[in-house]
Amino acid sequence: MHIILLCTCLGEGHLAKIKRALISVSDKNGIVEFAKELSALNIDMISTGGTYKLLKDNGLNVKEVSEITGFPEMLDGRVKTLHPKVHAGILARRDLPEHMSVIEKMGIGTIDMVIINLYPFKETVLKKNVSFDDIVENIDIGGPSMIRAAAKNYRSVAVLTSPDQYTGVLEQLKANGELDEKLLSKLMAEAFMITANYDAMIAKVMHQKFCEGFPRSVLMPSEKVMDLRYGENPNQKAAFYKDPFTPGTTVAKAEQLHGKELSFNNILDLDKSLDIAMDFERPTAVIMKHTNPCGLASADTIYDAFVTSYAVDPLSAFGCVICLNRDCDVRTAEEISKYFVEAVIAPNFDNGALEILTKKKNIRLLRTNSPIAPPQRFRENKLKKVQGGLLIQTDEDVQIDLKDLKVVTKRAPTEEELKALGFAWKLAKHVTSNAVVYVKGERAVGIGAGQMSRVDSAMIARVKGGEGTKGSVMASDAFFPFRDGVDEAAKAGVTAIIQPGGSIRDQEAIDAADEHGMAMVFTGCRVFRH
Repeated sequence: MHIILLCTCLGEGHLAKIKRALISVSDKNGIVEFAKELSALNIDMISTGGTYKLLKDNGLNVKEVSEITGFPEMLDGRVKTLHPKVHAGILARRDLPEHMSVIEKMGIGTIDMVIINLYPFKETVLKKNVSFDDIVENIDIGGPSMIRAAAKNYRSVAVLTSPDQYTGVLEQLKANGELDEKLLSKLMAEAFMITANYDAMIAKVMHQKFCEGFPRSVLMPSEKVMDLRYGENPNQKAAFYKDPFTPGTTVAKAEQLHGKELSFNNILDLDKSLDIAMDFERPTAVIMKHTNPCGLASADTIYDAFVTSYAVDPLSAFGCVICLNRDCDVRTAEEISKYFVEAVIAPNFDNGALEILTKKKNIRLLRTNSPIAPPQRFRENKLKKVQGGLLIQTDEDVQIDLKDLKVVTKRAPTEEELKALGFAWKLAKHVTSNAVVYVKGERAVGIGAGQMSRVDSAMIARVKGGEGTKGSVMASDAFFPFRDGVDEAAKAGVTAIIQPGGSIRDQEAIDAADEHGMAMVFTGCRVFRH
């Protein structure tokens, strides 16, 4: 349903004096109260359908739009306001005598304020078991047309698209009897954002249903979750948005239970930690720092998983973000409370756990209210902004079957090594390249990330792991360009290596592994993260 207000401008200052209003809203919050205020200001009102009935039932003097157009609503309400007596009244330029002369001859009154919110397309799409026909019927036609018309003629026409705009408009009308150009311009800008996002939602739903591949244009429906205190650094401004159509467990849908406002960097780390945790079925804890894991472990209980993962690199874990893929219990909360932690995200927190953790004033606690498990991950295209452009790629689910790994060395891995190699591969694909990780069983013991040289990553992982790397396995997210990475692994006491293979010097790496008595397997796929 939609609201249109008719008015005239006074003078060259682009001040809109409201005379009439056409009202047609889907979101009826506050509309009766708003309409009463308009009536008290001697503003005539026109309305349609359910909005008309609601206003009439509340004792307001309002006309149906059909009385203005001379046509009834038709086609099951698909056509109500698509008429020259509506659109000419909105679009006529008040500063052009020929425009005003035409609408006067045609008996068309000016429409100087349009108050509209659109059919609930998003809400309809998100309903369970909704039919496609219902989705189509909730694509608004007349509403966006009137919003765009009013926004185009913004110097003379005010356009309201949300109940939260009612108060500011009323304040100015009561104070001045008119709306100034600053407010008219702001309303216009917000209106175009509304219609753009609405069309983006429709386009995304239809493209996903009927098309394949990348669209010709990138349309990203979004809703602001919050303004952030700052971006990556205090001198940068930032905000957080969510895609309303992304299913599964996400940071954007998580509920913050306690602590300071989330920062830009917190959200990045929380998102990455969730992404990692989604790869593991057993109780798993992820310790994140600066978008790289500095600890990862799976165990029989979430407590054991957390204690083991935090011990991987406790120095780096200072000020970390923690993801638990099981509810946080009291014992785990007591352990977490010993450290300086920026944020914890989990499916839920036991009451006792909340009591313990909320004693720390600033720690951010987020509850997903849904499982952190592989079925809850939705793989959507990944975007990276570059200056003047946008890169888009698919988010491939790189799964490997341990039975299909290609053994390239004289010695094949043992069953124990093979399981550890599978765990290490899952970790390596989440570490910024060049990525080298050392693993024992179901826990990381050394992580080397983001180096310009792969051998440097192997060296850092060895130093981080210390004596704990002896008897571990290694995973590399991409092939070894030289044998030096394998030699570094031997210094760490690595017994088996998993890597993609594909280098022109693969044989050198294989020979090195054989010299050190290691087993080496190839996955045949790279999991490089730039």
